[in-house]
Amino acid sequence: MSVEGLERKLADLRRQVAELEGELAVRSGLYDLLDEGPPVLSSVAHYRELIENLHAGLVVHAADTSILLCNGTSSTLLGLTIDQMMGKTAIDPAWCFVDAEQQPMPLEDYPVNRVIATGRPLRNLVVGVDRPLTADRVWVLCNAYPVRDEGGALQQVVVTFIDISDQRRAEEERSRLEEQLRQTQRMEAVGQLAGGIAHDFNNLLTAILGVCDLVDIGDPEWVTDNKGVNEIRKAANRAAALTRQLLAFSRKQVLQPRRLEVNEVVEGMKEMLARLIGEHIEVLTMLEPSVGPVVADPVQIEQVLLNLAINARDAMPRGGRLLLETRDLELDEAYCREHAGVEPGRYAVLSISDSGVGMSSEVRARAFEPFFTTKELGRGTGLGLATVYGIVSQSGGHIWLYSEPGEGTTFKIYLPVDESAEQPETKQPEPAALEGDETILVVEDEPAVRALTCAVLRRHGYRVFAAPGPDQAIRTAERVDGAIDLLLTDVVMPGASGLQLARQLTLQRPGLKVLFMSGYTDNAIVHHGVLDQDVALLEKPFTADLLARAVRSTLDAG
Repeated sequence: MSVEGLERKLADLRRQVAELEGELAVRSGLYDLLDEGPPVLSSVAHYRELIENLHAGLVVHAADTSILLCNGTSSTLLGLTIDQMMGKTAIDPAWCFVDAEQQPMPLEDYPVNRVIATGRPLRNLVVGVDRPLTADRVWVLCNAYPVRDEGGALQQVVVTFIDISDQRRAEEERSRLEEQLRQTQRMEAVGQLAGGIAHDFNNLLTAILGVCDLVDIGDPEWVTDNKGVNEIRKAANRAAALTRQLLAFSRKQVLQPRRLEVNEVVEGMKEMLARLIGEHIEVLTMLEPSVGPVVADPVQIEQVLLNLAINARDAMPRGGRLLLETRDLELDEAYCREHAGVEPGRYAVLSISDSGVGMSSEVRARAFEPFFTTKELGRGTGLGLATVYGIVSQSGGHIWLYSEPGEGTTFKIYLPVDESAEQPETKQPEPAALEGDETILVVEDEPAVRALTCAVLRRHGYRVFAAPGPDQAIRTAERVDGAIDLLLTDVVMPGASGLQLARQLTLQRPGLKVLFMSGYTDNAIVHHGVLDQDVALLEKPFTADLLARAVRSTLDAG
């Protein structure tokens, strides 16, 4: 089915749901009549005809939950005759109730039991009832309220319910089609993404391979002063940056979050942003002192600011103003009902506003798509805002875009405030020296990476043993005389994972320190994109300097 067909089907389902909701609203007027309470019970005969003609099911329970009265609609919906229902209790095994998520409902959550336990009315509870005789499931919307005597003691509980099975099926079909539509859109985005990746990486690889050829033949221009090596390094760095952007877009980037102050991040970035975007743009800050701390990766928050500032610069070619604001905000239930996925609570709000050309509604709708750009060829990859969206989402936050043509653009980022009493983490000091004489076991299945890693470590004075996989690493460790101070292992390898290897070797050698390295984050040491506590990780690709610093820091850690 095409995207257009799916959208038409969704529109039809939404109309059906609206009609059903209107019917429910009419039926709810019956509840107001039934909510008169005691007369229904004190004059059962007088109201029998009314009750029997209700399209709503009605069941009256005694204080011990046994059924005193029920009507024909309740019999039809619950799947037993009136005679079979009379006298049964709320815990009778004849029925099996499930909640809105189709999970078995605990006995204490049954409508009657909840009213008896709390003494308060219960409104609009969705319940699935597995009918015993027909072996099918009906969905009902329940209301229940207590009936008390003159002394205030609970006498009965009245439960009314209506059939919402059609509405439920329509909602399920709508959800299924919406998910199918989202999947179709994702596949379109993946196709667009793949084309962009191929284009950018082919350019980078062409540059690298071409320079390698020039160096190989000894071209003086490219051999002198390491020009060729420097150009290869630049191209590789651009490839690494593109990979990081792609990981952030796909929410696969490893975050190393800590408790931080948003105001401090903004203050620390202000001068650099001013230099980056040029003197023709004024950078202003309005930082509210009361903004609470958040838990996020500071490097990634800086990346968000950087990407948004670059976008703002390009939107103000003739100059303008970039305003960075922070504020403390409490989001209530009403706001969250209108903004899907947002939870009530206290947030640190970071706003980035420019006085640029603004965006049309068409551009706004596609702003966060990967490789979507309004810039001319060669001026951008179209990953900037997709990267921002991925980082903010992976950090547990939300981002909203406000823009009109000619009126500038504002991005508002909402990050949950950390209400714990924990103090901000102190930055780990840089190692005084990168050399050492400890013994390191390197486990890496890629030969080139393994050889490079071992060469760098040996140059820094370490005693190095290497293995291409977990099985070989265990055999190598058995042959090593004396202590092994550090296991430096890839995470994803054929056979056992790096985590499994680390667990086995640390059992055999207590005190062994572990440093993981990985270029892919969907693995055992990362959960929901966040690095597990007390785990040291070196992300690929890495330079020789980063490798030496990560090894020294891990060895020196307490």
